[in-house]
Amino acid sequence: MKDHNRQPTKGCFDATVLSNAPVRHSYYRLQLQLDARGSALFRDVRPGQFAELDLSRLGLPPAAAIDPALRDQTTKNIMLRRPFSFSDVRLISDSPPAISIEILYAVVGPSTVRMTTLKPQDVVSVIGPLGNGFSVPEGKRLAVLIAGGMGSPPLQHLAEYLRVNHAGIRIVVFAGARRLQDFPFVVNTLADGRCVPEEFSRLGEEAFVTTDDGSAGVKGLVTECADAWLTEHAPNPAETVIYACGPEAMLASAAAMADRHGLDCQISMERMMACGIGICQSCAIQVKAPAGQTVYKLCCKDGPVFDAKEVVFLDG
Repeated sequence: MKDHNRQPTKGCFDATVLSNAPVRHSYYRLQLQLDARGSALFRDVRPGQFAELDLSRLGLPPAAAIDPALRDQTTKNIMLRRPFSFSDVRLISDSPPAISIEILYAVVGPSTVRMTTLKPQDVVSVIGPLGNGFSVPEGKRLAVLIAGGMGSPPLQHLAEYLRVNHAGIRIVVFAGARRLQDFPFVVNTLADGRCVPEEFSRLGEEAFVTTDDGSAGVKGLVTECADAWLTEHAPNPAETVIYACGPEAMLASAAAMADRHGLDCQISMERMMACGIGICQSCAIQVKAPAGQTVYKLCCKDGPVFDAKEVVFLDG
Protein backbone atom coordinates (compact mmCIF):
# COMPACT_ATOMS: atom_id res chain seq x y z
CA MET A 1 0.00 0.00 0.00
CA LYS A 2 1.39 3.41 -0.93
CA ASP A 3 2.03 5.99 1.75
CA HIS A 4 0.41 9.08 0.23
CA ASN A 5 1.71 11.26 3.10
CA ARG A 6 5.35 10.41 2.49
CA GLN A 7 7.38 13.41 1.34
CA PRO A 8 9.61 12.98 -1.74
CA THR A 9 13.34 12.81 -1.07
CA LYS A 10 14.44 13.92 -4.55
CA GLY A 11 12.96 15.67 -7.54
CA CYS A 12 13.42 17.92 -10.55
CA PHE A 13 13.41 21.66 -10.01
CA ASP A 14 15.01 24.92 -11.17
CA ALA A 15 17.95 26.78 -9.66
CA THR A 16 19.03 30.35 -10.34
CA VAL A 17 22.69 31.25 -10.73
CA LEU A 18 23.92 33.61 -8.02
CA SER A 19 27.56 33.65 -9.15
CA ASN A 20 30.00 31.65 -11.26
CA ALA A 21 33.60 32.71 -10.76
CA PRO A 22 37.03 31.20 -11.36
CA VAL A 23 38.95 30.04 -8.29
CA ARG A 24 42.11 29.51 -10.31
CA HIS A 25 42.89 28.37 -13.85
CA SER A 26 40.37 25.68 -14.93
CA TYR A 27 38.55 25.66 -11.55
CA TYR A 28 35.28 27.48 -10.91
CA ARG A 29 32.88 28.02 -8.02
CA LEU A 30 29.19 28.01 -9.01
CA GLN A 31 26.56 29.20 -6.54
CA LEU A 32 22.91 28.38 -7.16
CA GLN A 33 19.75 29.42 -5.34
CA LEU A 34 17.18 26.64 -5.39
CA ASP A 35 13.51 27.32 -6.06
CA ALA A 36 10.84 26.53 -3.45
CA ARG A 37 10.60 22.84 -4.36
CA GLY A 38 14.37 22.39 -4.47
CA SER A 39 14.81 24.18 -1.15
CA ALA A 40 12.27 21.84 0.48
CA LEU A 41 14.06 18.79 -0.93
CA PHE A 42 17.48 20.00 0.23
CA ARG A 43 16.50 20.78 3.83
CA ASP A 44 17.83 17.37 4.94
CA VAL A 45 20.59 16.86 2.35
CA ARG A 46 23.65 14.97 3.58
CA PRO A 47 27.28 15.66 2.67
CA GLY A 48 28.36 13.30 -0.10
CA GLN A 49 25.06 13.35 -1.96
CA PHE A 50 24.97 14.89 -5.43
CA ALA A 51 22.75 16.45 -8.09
CA GLU A 52 22.41 16.10 -11.86
CA LEU A 53 22.48 19.35 -13.86
CA ASP A 54 21.05 19.82 -17.35
CA LEU A 55 23.74 21.62 -19.35
CA SER A 56 22.51 20.62 -22.81
CA ARG A 57 21.18 24.06 -23.75
CA LEU A 58 24.26 26.05 -22.83
CA GLY A 59 26.34 27.62 -25.57
CA LEU A 60 30.11 27.73 -25.85
CA PRO A 61 32.30 30.59 -24.65
CA PRO A 62 34.41 32.45 -27.25
CA ALA A 63 37.05 30.21 -28.83
CA ALA A 64 39.83 32.26 -27.26
CA ALA A 65 38.46 31.42 -23.80
CA ILE A 66 38.62 27.65 -24.40
CA ASP A 67 41.76 25.72 -23.49
CA PRO A 68 43.29 24.59 -26.82
CA ALA A 69 43.49 21.03 -25.45
CA LEU A 70 39.68 20.99 -25.07
CA ARG A 71 38.60 22.66 -28.32
CA ASP A 72 38.07 19.43 -30.25
CA GLN A 73 35.93 18.02 -27.42
CA THR A 74 33.67 21.03 -27.27
CA THR A 75 32.09 20.16 -30.62
CA LYS A 76 30.35 17.17 -28.99
CA ASN A 77 26.64 17.46 -28.24
CA ILE A 78 25.56 17.30 -24.60
CA MET A 79 22.81 14.69 -24.31
CA LEU A 80 22.82 13.64 -20.65
CA ARG A 81 22.83 15.48 -17.36
CA ARG A 82 26.11 15.74 -15.43
CA PRO A 83 26.58 14.85 -11.74
CA PHE A 84 28.10 17.26 -9.21
CA SER A 85 28.59 17.07 -5.46
CA PHE A 86 28.25 20.13 -3.22
CA SER A 87 30.99 22.01 -1.41
CA ASP A 88 28.40 23.93 0.60
CA VAL A 89 24.65 23.89 1.25
CA ARG A 90 23.30 26.93 3.07
CA LEU A 91 19.92 28.13 4.34
CA ILE A 92 19.81 31.76 3.16
CA SER A 93 16.21 32.51 4.14
CA ASP A 94 13.88 30.82 6.60
CA SER A 95 10.61 32.45 5.57
CA PRO A 96 10.01 31.32 2.96
CA PRO A 97 12.70 28.60 3.08
CA ALA A 98 15.42 29.24 0.51
CA ILE A 99 18.61 27.24 0.11
CA SER A 100 21.75 27.93 -1.89
CA ILE A 101 24.27 25.32 -2.94
CA GLU A 102 27.87 25.72 -4.02
CA ILE A 103 29.51 23.53 -6.65
CA LEU A 104 33.25 23.45 -7.30
CA TYR A 105 34.00 22.16 -10.78
CA ALA A 106 36.98 21.62 -13.02
CA VAL A 107 36.81 22.56 -16.71
CA VAL A 108 37.66 19.21 -18.28
CA GLY A 109 35.25 18.62 -21.17
CA PRO A 110 32.36 19.88 -23.30
CA SER A 111 29.88 20.18 -20.42
CA THR A 112 32.09 22.02 -17.97
CA VAL A 113 33.41 24.32 -20.73
CA ARG A 114 29.80 25.36 -21.28
CA MET A 115 29.24 25.78 -17.53
CA THR A 116 31.72 28.65 -17.51
CA THR A 117 29.21 30.71 -19.52
CA LEU A 118 26.59 30.64 -16.73
CA LYS A 119 25.94 34.10 -15.33
CA PRO A 120 23.79 35.55 -12.54
CA GLN A 121 20.04 35.09 -13.08
CA ASP A 122 20.50 32.20 -15.51
CA VAL A 123 18.30 29.21 -14.67
CA VAL A 124 19.50 25.59 -14.55
CA SER A 125 17.37 22.44 -14.30
CA VAL A 126 18.47 20.22 -11.42
CA ILE A 127 17.59 16.71 -10.23
CA GLY A 128 18.48 15.91 -6.64
CA PRO A 129 19.52 15.37 -4.00
CA LEU A 130 20.68 11.95 -5.17
CA GLY A 131 22.58 9.01 -3.71
CA ASN A 132 23.65 8.20 -0.16
CA GLY A 133 26.03 10.50 1.65
CA PHE A 134 28.38 10.26 4.61
CA SER A 135 27.11 9.10 7.99
CA VAL A 136 28.35 9.93 11.48
CA PRO A 137 28.67 6.77 13.60
CA GLU A 138 27.83 6.94 17.30
CA GLY A 139 30.64 7.64 19.71
CA LYS A 140 33.05 9.30 17.28
CA ARG A 141 35.25 12.09 18.61
CA LEU A 142 37.73 12.47 15.73
CA ALA A 143 37.03 12.79 11.99
CA VAL A 144 40.01 12.49 9.64
CA LEU A 145 39.15 13.97 6.22
CA ILE A 146 41.37 12.99 3.27
CA ALA A 147 40.78 14.87 0.00
CA GLY A 148 42.60 14.18 -3.24
CA GLY A 149 42.34 16.88 -5.93
CA MET A 150 38.71 17.36 -6.93
CA GLY A 151 37.69 15.08 -4.08
CA SER A 152 37.56 18.10 -1.78
CA PRO A 153 34.02 19.48 -2.43
CA PRO A 154 31.95 16.87 -0.53
CA LEU A 155 34.51 16.93 2.28
CA GLN A 156 34.24 20.72 2.53
CA HIS A 157 30.48 20.26 2.92
CA LEU A 158 31.10 17.50 5.48
CA ALA A 159 33.49 19.67 7.52
CA GLU A 160 30.90 22.44 7.78
CA TYR A 161 28.15 19.90 8.55
CA LEU A 162 30.21 18.38 11.38
CA ARG A 163 31.08 21.82 12.76
CA VAL A 164 27.40 22.80 12.95
CA ASN A 165 25.78 19.48 13.90
CA HIS A 166 28.52 17.58 15.75
CA ALA A 167 30.52 20.23 17.58
CA GLY A 168 32.11 17.61 19.85
CA ILE A 169 33.96 15.97 16.96
CA ARG A 170 37.51 17.17 16.28
CA ILE A 171 38.29 17.47 12.56
CA VAL A 172 41.71 17.00 10.97
CA VAL A 173 41.98 17.58 7.21
CA PHE A 174 44.56 16.31 4.72
CA ALA A 175 44.24 17.82 1.23
CA GLY A 176 46.52 16.64 -1.55
CA ALA A 177 47.11 17.20 -5.26
CA ARG A 178 49.81 16.55 -7.83
CA ARG A 179 50.94 20.20 -7.74
CA LEU A 180 49.83 23.54 -6.34
CA GLN A 181 47.80 24.57 -9.41
CA ASP A 182 45.74 21.36 -9.20
CA PHE A 183 43.95 22.39 -6.00
CA PRO A 184 40.35 23.54 -6.63
CA PHE A 185 40.64 26.09 -3.83
CA VAL A 186 42.97 28.75 -2.46
CA VAL A 187 46.10 27.56 -0.62
CA ASN A 188 47.52 30.03 1.89
CA THR A 189 51.07 30.12 3.24
CA LEU A 190 51.33 30.96 6.95
CA ALA A 191 54.08 32.95 8.65
CA ASP A 192 55.78 29.73 9.76
CA GLY A 193 55.89 28.47 6.17
CA ARG A 194 53.09 25.92 6.50
CA CYS A 195 50.49 25.75 3.72
CA VAL A 196 46.81 25.42 4.58
CA PRO A 197 43.69 25.08 2.41
CA GLU A 198 41.62 28.22 2.95
CA GLU A 199 38.25 26.51 2.56
CA PHE A 200 39.01 24.15 5.44
CA SER A 201 41.15 26.33 7.69
CA ARG A 202 38.53 29.10 7.73
CA LEU A 203 36.33 26.63 9.60
CA GLY A 204 38.97 26.53 12.32
CA GLU A 205 40.01 22.96 11.60
CA GLU A 206 43.52 21.52 11.70
CA ALA A 207 44.53 21.11 8.06
CA PHE A 208 47.53 19.89 6.07
CA VAL A 209 48.42 20.34 2.40
CA THR A 210 50.48 17.88 0.37
CA THR A 211 51.67 17.89 -3.24
CA ASP A 212 53.31 15.10 -5.19
CA ASP A 213 55.96 17.49 -6.55
CA GLY A 214 56.51 19.52 -3.38
CA SER A 215 55.24 22.78 -4.90
CA ALA A 216 53.10 23.40 -1.80
CA GLY A 217 52.99 21.94 1.68
CA VAL A 218 54.44 18.52 2.44
CA LYS A 219 55.99 16.70 -0.51
CA GLY A 220 54.44 13.29 -1.09
CA LEU A 221 51.10 11.53 -1.26
CA VAL A 222 48.27 12.77 0.89
CA THR A 223 47.68 9.30 2.33
CA GLU A 224 51.33 9.10 3.39
CA CYS A 225 50.93 12.33 5.34
CA ALA A 226 47.71 11.10 6.95
CA ASP A 227 49.31 7.75 7.79
CA ALA A 228 52.25 9.46 9.49
CA TRP A 229 49.86 11.62 11.54
CA LEU A 230 47.80 8.60 12.61
CA THR A 231 50.93 6.69 13.55
CA GLU A 232 52.21 9.60 15.65
CA HIS A 233 48.93 10.37 17.41
CA ALA A 234 47.49 6.82 17.64
CA PRO A 235 43.85 7.90 18.08
CA ASN A 236 41.35 5.59 19.75
CA PRO A 237 39.83 3.42 16.96
CA ALA A 238 36.44 3.36 18.67
CA GLU A 239 36.31 7.17 18.55
CA THR A 240 37.83 7.77 15.09
CA VAL A 241 36.43 7.71 11.56
CA ILE A 242 38.13 8.44 8.24
CA TYR A 243 36.27 10.12 5.37
CA ALA A 244 37.97 10.14 1.95
CA CYS A 245 37.19 11.33 -1.55
CA GLY A 246 39.50 11.48 -4.56
CA PRO A 247 41.08 9.29 -7.26
CA GLU A 248 40.43 5.57 -6.86
CA ALA A 249 44.10 4.74 -6.24
CA MET A 250 44.06 7.21 -3.34
CA LEU A 251 40.87 5.68 -1.97
CA ALA A 252 42.40 2.21 -2.14
CA SER A 253 45.38 3.52 -0.19
CA ALA A 254 43.10 5.19 2.38
CA ALA A 255 41.14 1.94 2.80
CA ALA A 256 44.35 -0.04 3.36
CA MET A 257 45.59 2.57 5.83
CA ALA A 258 42.33 2.49 7.77
CA ASP A 259 42.55 -1.30 7.94
CA ARG A 260 46.12 -1.16 9.31
CA HIS A 261 45.08 1.28 12.03
CA GLY A 262 41.79 -0.52 12.76
CA LEU A 263 39.70 2.54 11.87
CA ASP A 264 36.27 2.96 10.32
CA CYS A 265 36.52 4.50 6.84
CA GLN A 266 33.88 5.86 4.48
CA ILE A 267 34.88 6.64 0.90
CA SER A 268 33.10 8.56 -1.84
CA MET A 269 33.50 6.74 -5.15
CA GLU A 270 33.35 8.18 -8.66
CA ARG A 271 31.86 6.62 -11.77
CA MET A 272 30.17 7.93 -14.91
CA MET A 273 26.64 8.42 -13.57
CA ALA A 274 24.54 9.10 -16.64
CA CYS A 275 21.08 9.01 -15.06
CA GLY A 276 21.79 9.36 -11.34
CA ILE A 277 18.88 7.14 -10.26
CA GLY A 278 19.98 3.59 -11.13
CA ILE A 279 18.24 3.12 -14.47
CA CYS A 280 21.15 3.10 -16.91
CA GLN A 281 23.34 0.72 -14.81
CA SER A 282 26.49 2.49 -16.04
CA CYS A 283 28.09 3.14 -12.63
CA ALA A 284 28.63 -0.34 -11.18
CA ILE A 285 30.92 -0.79 -8.16
CA GLN A 286 32.19 -4.26 -7.21
CA VAL A 287 31.72 -4.94 -3.50
CA LYS A 288 32.39 -7.87 -1.20
CA ALA A 289 29.63 -10.32 -0.29
CA PRO A 290 29.43 -13.23 2.19
CA ALA A 291 31.38 -16.44 1.59
CA GLY A 292 34.11 -14.67 -0.36
CA GLN A 293 31.77 -13.71 -3.20
CA THR A 294 31.40 -10.29 -4.82
CA VAL A 295 28.37 -8.46 -6.15
CA TYR A 296 27.82 -5.19 -7.96
CA LYS A 297 26.15 -2.11 -6.52
CA LEU A 298 25.41 1.18 -8.24
CA CYS A 299 27.50 4.21 -7.39
CA CYS A 300 24.59 6.60 -7.98
CA LYS A 301 21.95 4.70 -6.00
CA ASP A 302 23.81 2.64 -3.37
CA GLY A 303 26.64 5.18 -3.07
CA PRO A 304 28.50 7.27 -3.93
CA VAL A 305 29.61 6.77 -0.31
CA PHE A 306 30.60 3.23 0.65
CA ASP A 307 32.20 1.54 3.64
CA ALA A 308 35.82 1.14 2.57
CA LYS A 309 35.85 -2.47 3.82
CA GLU A 310 33.20 -3.39 1.24
CA VAL A 311 34.79 -2.08 -1.96
CA VAL A 312 36.80 -4.22 -4.38
CA PHE A 313 39.18 -1.75 -5.99
CA LEU A 314 40.02 -1.93 -9.69
CA ASP A 315 43.71 -2.52 -9.05
CA GLY A 316 42.92 -5.60 -7.02
